[in-house]
Amino acid sequence: MKDVSAMILALLAGVLLGIIFFGGLWWTIQRGVSSKSPAILFSGSLLLRTATTVAGFYLISRGNWRNLLVCLFGFLLARLLLTRYLCTPVETRAPMLEEGGR
Repeated sequence: MKDVSAMILALLAGVLLGIIFFGGLWWTIQRGVSSKSPAILFSGSLLLRTATTVAGFYLISRGNWRNLLVCLFGFLLARLLLTRYLCTPVETRAPMLEEGGR
């Protein structure tokens, strides 16, 4: 029972790490297109998101590969859910393509 509860916590932590990582990526892209210094914003965001995710994986795994694997599954599950939730339809996302790029 102890292993099952540890794996459930690892799964939830992986989902939380995924939300932080991919939600932060979405936020960065939304802000980066209108930023005066997008290179600093994108670089800083990448560094912060990656450091947070790697540290989270390290702390959650505690040397147990099963916890790490379950956490990674939760991370990818969050990616799937956020991609479906935050994606906009192609019609509203790319009006330039409909006009022939002019």
